[in-house]
Amino acid sequence: MNKTILITGAAKRIGKEIALTYSELGWNIIIHYNSSKKDAEKLAEKINSKNPNTAKIIQANLDIDSEVSKLIDESKKLFDTIDILVNNASTFYPTPIDNISNDHWQNLIGSNLKGPLFLIHGLKDKLKESNGSIINITDTNLSKGVANFSIYTAAKGGLESITKGLARELAPEITVNAIAPGAMLEPPDVEWTEEQKEKVIANIPLKKMGSEKDIAQAVKFVADAKYITGQIIKVDGGRSL
Repeated sequence: MNKTILITGAAKRIGKEIALTYSELGWNIIIHYNSSKKDAEKLAEKINSKNPNTAKIIQANLDIDSEVSKLIDESKKLFDTIDILVNNASTFYPTPIDNISNDHWQNLIGSNLKGPLFLIHGLKDKLKESNGSIINITDTNLSKGVANFSIYTAAKGGLESITKGLARELAPEITVNAIAPGAMLEPPDVEWTEEQKEKVIANIPLKKMGSEKDIAQAVKFVADAKYITGQIIKVDGGRSL
């Protein structure tokens, strides 16, 4: 029986690479997306062309409680097991203190913290059955403080906190860890100049940008490592040192 991984925000970027990595292992892949339907369909088609009927897509807006519930219910019906949950979906934009609003709070807390927490709540029994793993994707910059991103960092900081708390609460059946990427990709819909890239790289001890593959490999390692739980693994080329 194939194992199953559910990846939120899996249609593009890091989530897509995680999906492709586990597809190469022959796993069933549940591809969650919010608005990137064409990308999700294209990814599922690519996976199914090699491993028929192993990739399924589910749409849900993680800011909306009823849609989180829908994602939980539909995921349970697709395959016999859920072995790994990767909370990768994220909303990211600046919120300078002079301009913050309740809408900003709802949007950024929803996808980055509330959605992941209630997905874990709804899927914990399936994950217990498989002695599964939960991987939360956070951010390596949280320890430094990031100007103009107070709500985003509060949400990601909260995700790291629940990673540690739930590692205790869900043990010994489920491991719960977080991967904190550093400089991997430009923000969505932004293209850095060479000068901007060089400025970022100058602050990285390994003197290079990371890639989506670096995160996918870290997810696989941590999910496989059954004696690691409650940890925040920084994949940032040493930038946080």
